[in-house]
Amino acid sequence: MTYQRSIHPRNKLRGVLESCYRGDSRMTILRDLNELVESGYVIVQGKGRTTSYGLVSKNPLLEYVDLNDYFKQRRETKIGFNNDVYGNLSNLYSKEEVELWENGAVKLKEAKEKLDPSIYKRELERFVIELSWKSSQIEGNTYSIIETETLIKQNIRAQGHPEEEAIMILNHKDAFDSILENKNDFKKLDFSDVIQLHNVLTKGLVASGIRAQKVMITGTNYEPMSDKHELESTLRKLIEYVNLVKYPPEKALMLALMVAYIQPFADGNKRTARMLSNAVLMAYDYPPLSYRNVDVNEYRSAIIVFYEINNLFNFKRIFVNQLEFAVNNYFQ
Repeated sequence: MTYQRSIHPRNKLRGVLESCYRGDSRMTILRDLNELVESGYVIVQGKGRTTSYGLVSKNPLLEYVDLNDYFKQRRETKIGFNNDVYGNLSNLYSKEEVELWENGAVKLKEAKEKLDPSIYKRELERFVIELSWKSSQIEGNTYSIIETETLIKQNIRAQGHPEEEAIMILNHKDAFDSILENKNDFKKLDFSDVIQLHNVLTKGLVASGIRAQKVMITGTNYEPMSDKHELESTLRKLIEYVNLVKYPPEKALMLALMVAYIQPFADGNKRTARMLSNAVLMAYDYPPLSYRNVDVNEYRSAIIVFYEINNLFNFKRIFVNQLEFAVNNYFQ
């Protein structure tokens, strides 16, 4: 499938050059250049009169894609799993993004050391409530955040909701508790770790284990593989690949997308991807992500774009934004 990236940063840089040629205001030109620098698409070198700007060399998976533009232009062509995606699953973060992750790890460490244990426990509970609520909401759960808090703290079901919604939320809490209890297990992933985490997240909701039937995903032209043996083999390949990756936040980003992309289970794939990603972050003492202020439609759209053209620009932006949110809102 072809897709024209009509407002790629190269076009914006070209527009800046045209502004220079036209003699537009210096403030306007500098503003546009600074936006490109902050987005990681343009590098600035030198100072004063010797200042120069140039495009940063980008991983093709990180090419800019405008979500609205993409969904207007895409073709209705069936797409299967792309085994070649691993060829570009490396060096996914810019220098500035790595600094964000490292600063987040430092702040989390400081919080653990300075906060009273009872306050830290309360903050952890708040995080679990918000993660359980938002992760469930992404899956269509209609519990409010207040109802989720009451359910988790007091085990009181909200009126007017299917029992499955309460089970989904409580399963998130149980999965997070399991991750905390077995934190070090996620430094090197094992196939059984992924299966067990999925079992906890979907207990009472869906059959466990690798699926043996075809699944279709609403809103996308992507068709996941359907052979059970192929699914298991592909999931094992992902685990092996992630275990070779050195940088933990890069492992986490890969898992958050690739488990959902493989779709190894009949249901609960994105939930497992999010929780497994957090398990790896916590194993290495990086801040976990609650997805608390994620726009659900933007999140779903970003995943669909990855399914269809293996572009992770928008999903990575969401991921990094959630890191910033976590650092600024938890364990203060």
